[in-house]
Amino acid sequence: MNYEEAVNYIEETPKFTTKNSLNHTRECLRRLGNPQEKFRVIHVAGTNGKGSVCAFIASILREGGYRCGLFTSPHLVKTNERFQIDEVMIDDETFLQAFVKVKKLSDELVAEGSYHPTYFEMLFLMGMVIFADAGVEYVVLETGLGGKLDATNSIANPLACVITSISLDHQQFLGDTVSLIAGEKAGIIKAGVPVVYDGNAEDAACVMAERARELGCEAHVVREEDSMVEENTAKGIRFSMALSHFGRQQFQIPFIARYQVMNASLALTCMDMLAEQIPVTIHQLKAGLTHTRWQGRMETIRPGVIVDGAHNEDGVRRFVETAAHFQKDYPLTVLFSAVSDKDYKDMIGEICHTIQFNRVVTTEVGGYREVPAEELAEIFRSEGCKAVEAVPDIREAYDKAVTLKGEDGLLFCVGSLYLVGEIKTYLQSL
Repeated sequence: MNYEEAVNYIEETPKFTTKNSLNHTRECLRRLGNPQEKFRVIHVAGTNGKGSVCAFIASILREGGYRCGLFTSPHLVKTNERFQIDEVMIDDETFLQAFVKVKKLSDELVAEGSYHPTYFEMLFLMGMVIFADAGVEYVVLETGLGGKLDATNSIANPLACVITSISLDHQQFLGDTVSLIAGEKAGIIKAGVPVVYDGNAEDAACVMAERARELGCEAHVVREEDSMVEENTAKGIRFSMALSHFGRQQFQIPFIARYQVMNASLALTCMDMLAEQIPVTIHQLKAGLTHTRWQGRMETIRPGVIVDGAHNEDGVRRFVETAAHFQKDYPLTVLFSAVSDKDYKDMIGEICHTIQFNRVVTTEVGGYREVPAEELAEIFRSEGCKAVEAVPDIREAYDKAVTLKGEDGLLFCVGSLYLVGEIKTYLQSL
């Protein structure tokens, strides 16, 4: 089996399997030789920001001279993106070698009458094999959906747990209140394992605090007021915050969205908490933040072109907050698309309520879940936007939006991670 066949096999997996229990995942790990025991894990869950927090922590570890694996989801262009070693995506041969091991196990399980690993479970198992074979010291592990029942929660003894902001998303699986969703996310907290959590939403913070107390965990709560933004420009943000080991310090992040300060603060607090186990200098902490790379979340991909995968209520609110900060200084253009199972009407309404765009371009992404570009355009028009164009082809739409942006404007490409992935694929083909 070659690389392309392996990827196709994984992509087909959801069509013939069901979600398995954590005991199944643990048994798979056991039969693979418990690769997860060859490194220490920092486990990260949350609704929004968990990928960014993972990226910040991984970058700090790399700057500190530690060999670090990073497991995240989803991928934007290529499945290999989910597996990074020292912030470098694995190559196809490494991917294939891990797949062969997990595929052999899955064939044995099916032959025994057991369950086939799920799509996410296969990728998680591959990640554990990849990182063990590479000899990494640490793995920063992002949950998939939820926390308590997520395959990543089969890790028994993480070094630390981090829980980012909690908001309504995937209610059909996790519950229809912030407290219920927080309970699912808090499921990654383990007895005696230190935890860092976002304390800005009181309902979620109460759940985290109670869970940490029940399990006897050292708990560190981080709130927005713990940091002070000193400069927020189109090139990044400078902020300051106090750490127990270094006092108050200034930090710089290469992102323009103010919410990334909170994500950076969670990462800094985690590393400060682990200072005895994972020593890093203040210079390494600062360099780690400055050099962090993270795809698709308020990411500047070209001068004046920002892509953001905001696709739920909190993500859209954060996008609006960022765009509003810049609209007084730049003419704004938006390239928008969404998939049919998201509340795209409310998304557009919230965006247009606050932001005055010079130009709007709508397009189509998501395959069978795509929403016609003209339907999206009509919603923008109904919200008072006048210069709106519907361009179904994503490549033509991107080129059109860049042209409309002009040399002095900002272009935000927003509404779906599928949109971000399509744009990145297009730019790589140029």
